[in-house]
Formats: sequence, structure tokens, C-alpha cells
Amino acid sequence: MRRAPIQSIIGILLLLSSCMMLLPALVGFMYQDHTVLVFIQSATLLAVLGFALYLPVRRAQYDLRLRDGFLVVAVSWLTLCLGGAVPFLLLEAPYISVIDAIFESVSGLTTTGATALVQIDALPRGILFYRQQLQWFGGMGIIVLAVAVLPMLRIGGMQLFRAETPGPMKDSKLTPRITETAKALWLIYLGLTIACALAYWLAGMSGFDAISHSFSTVAIGGFSTHDSSLAWFNSPLIESIAMVFMVLSGINFALHFLAWRNATTLPYRQDAEIKVYLSVLLVAGVVVSLGLYFSNTYLSVGESVRYGMFQAISFMTTTGYTTAPAYSWPGTLPIILMMIATIGGCAGSTAGGMKVMRVMMLFRQSIREINHLIHPSALIPTKMGGKTISGKVMYAVWGFFFLYVASFMVLSILVTITGVDPITAFSAVGASIANLGPALGEVGNHYAHINDVAKMILAFAMLLGRLEIFTLLVLLTPAFWRD
Repeated sequence: MRRAPIQSIIGILLLLSSCMMLLPALVGFMYQDHTVLVFIQSATLLAVLGFALYLPVRRAQYDLRLRDGFLVVAVSWLTLCLGGAVPFLLLEAPYISVIDAIFESVSGLTTTGATALVQIDALPRGILFYRQQLQWFGGMGIIVLAVAVLPMLRIGGMQLFRAETPGPMKDSKLTPRITETAKALWLIYLGLTIACALAYWLAGMSGFDAISHSFSTVAIGGFSTHDSSLAWFNSPLIESIAMVFMVLSGINFALHFLAWRNATTLPYRQDAEIKVYLSVLLVAGVVVSLGLYFSNTYLSVGESVRYGMFQAISFMTTTGYTTAPAYSWPGTLPIILMMIATIGGCAGSTAGGMKVMRVMMLFRQSIREINHLIHPSALIPTKMGGKTISGKVMYAVWGFFFLYVASFMVLSILVTITGVDPITAFSAVGASIANLGPALGEVGNHYAHINDVAKMILAFAMLLGRLEIFTLLVLLTPAFWRD
């Protein structure tokens, strides 16, 4: 392993995370709460640690191998999650334990949206804004941000980008240079955030709530400044805006870039993944709405559609916003919502889950195997969007699927061993590894009441899901550490 450049990059990322404390400090100052000193102390501590790591190796100029990229990404996310917990730890009122602080930081940066905090409405404005900001930076990926804005990270930039970016298609570039690709993605991300904030504000949200919720909507995070999430506003217009931007954020950002650069909707109309994505969203929304109406959960068709469509979109995009207690809905409706959350959004989006593209590949490969049984001698390629999928990609997808399921099973058993009931354990692990947030049982509203060991296991599941399984598990293999 090339220790010097890895240490240099981690130091730089700590310096970046210290800068993240400045805007919440300004918000705390504007609202005259007691968090200003908390964020200044946090920024100072992280800056000192960052400089201590960076200065001794600042002249390192070695190219990173792909193996080094995996290590940098994993260690960086772990470091940033621990650093992100510092303001929660320094906050005197309300008191937040070490485990809860780490859990909240991991949940924010991985855009999971599961919270261990209660009485969110009573939290200081600085902390509320900080929670939302964590999700916004975590949405597109802090490593991708660093590649975009720091020329010194051109060393091994593609290795970092491939190791951190979600989705099975990581080799395609929007622009010839990787830094330009990262910048393009962040410009689209920023543009969607500004548009979302303006829409929320025009719909009646305060400026603070509009900006805060635009962060978690476009990041598909789900944190809110209110305990009851978007239900607090009780506004069909605000819910409609949220649905539009959740759907947009669940689409491959490369398509947004191509559509914007060429001023055409052709990239959307030609993409096979987006068609399946929108179809599943529509079918799930209709099924859930009908289930709500015929079970008399809501007495009118309008209310059933309003709550059913919103929760279907929120769950499948793995945003996790709630406008109704979906975890207590009758019959199989909560199970349906958890299942579509496992599918998730499109590859290259800020959504969690397995990604629609992987599910499509698995389905088409399964159909191919059935046809091959009927015609054993036939050469039947697996195609996607008119192009043949290589065996290398299919092997990676099947490997990901196996590790996803195996990780879910093992982690669910471990959480159950800690004393959590099976329904809560299985749904909490499923929601964590899909970066969804809300689940069933005891964690329908929040994760405050489960034990600390379970919280740490779930925090690991969040990182596992955010880093797409391979990036984290590859570090546990003996072969990775051999030269």
C-alpha cells in the first residue's frame, strides 16, 4: 500500500470536513442558538488533525492503484463519519451519547435517514441544519467532491471515483477528464438542489425549512427538521414537489447531464433503466393506493392516492420521508414498500438499494438461463438497451447480489442476537443496507430505543450499502493485503 498519498488524501478530506462546520456555525449565529461554539471547536479539532496528517506527506506524488482506491474510500468514509459525530458529542443540551452521535453521523453521510434522536423539533437550528448538510454532502459522495474541486487528487482520481461512485457502470465518463466528470455531476446536483429549495419556498415552507429539505430530498436522505417529517406541513403541494424531486434524484445523473448539455429529452427516452424505474414506481404506487382504499385505511380515493403514491416513491427511491405511519398499515403493504426499497433507484443516482439496472440484468440473465434449458445449443446473449452485456459484468452483478443477500442475513441474525425482535431486526437491517431509514416494528419512527450494539451493526450496514458491498468487504479478504 502507498501510505504517503493515502495519508495525504485523508488529511485533505478532514480539512474539507472542518470547512463543513462553518455554514452550520453561521446558521447558529443567525438564529442565536448555542451551537456556534460547538461548530467552531469541531472545525478547529478536525483542521488540526487534517494538517497533522497532510503536512508530513504533502509532497507525495505517487499514482494510486485500484486497490489503494478502495482503501482510501473505506478509511475516508470511516474517518469522516467519526469526524461528523464531533458536533453531536460537543453539544451539551440535549445530551447525545457517543454511540448515538456516531449512528447519526453515519446515517447522515450515507443518506440513510435513520435517526437515533427524538424531539427533533426542539433541537437548535444549527444542529438541524448540520444534519441536513451531512446528507447533502454524502449524497453525491465526498470523495467525488474532492476529486472535483482539488486538483491535487488527480493522482489516482479514477481509482477513487470508481471505488466510491454507486452503481454497476463505473467506467463510463461524461467528459474526457475525471475531474471534469465529477464537476459536471456536482453542478447538476447543485442545480437540482437550488430548484428544489425554490419550489419548497414558493409552496409555503420557510427559507430555513426549504433549504434544509432540499438538501435531504435531492440527496435522497430523508432527514427532516421535524419529528413528523413532511407530514408536519400537511400540504399536498409540498408533497407533490417532494415526489417530483425524489423521482428526478433517483435517475442516473449522467442522463441529467446529457439531457442538459444537449438540450434534449432523448437520453431519457432511450434509456431502458429509466423506463423500468418509472414503471415499477407507477405500479407500486397504484397497488399501495388500492390497498389503502380497499382496506379502509383512508375513506376516499384521493387520500389513498395521496399517501400511497408518496410512500411508494419515498421508499423505492430510498428517501425515507414519511407523511403517514406506513409501518402500521394493514396487510402486506409495509412488506411491498420494503421490497421496492431493496430495488432502489437507478445506477448513478443518489438512491440506495441494489439499483434498477442490476435487477434488470439479473432478470434477463434468469430468462436467458430458462431459454438455454430449452435450447441447450443456442447462443443466447443477455442484452440491455440493445447492447450485449459482457460476462464480466454479469459475474460482478451476480456476485453483488449474493453478497447483498448474505450480508443481509448475517447482519439480521447478529442484530437479533443483541435482543432485538426478529421483525424489527430484519426490517432495520434491510432499511440500513438499502440506505432507506424507516423500517418496521420498533424502528418505524426512530432508532432511539434499540440497544447500542445493534446500532453499531446497523451503522456498519449503512456503510456497506453506501459503498456498494464490494468496496468494504474487499478489505476483509487476505488477498487484498498481499503485495
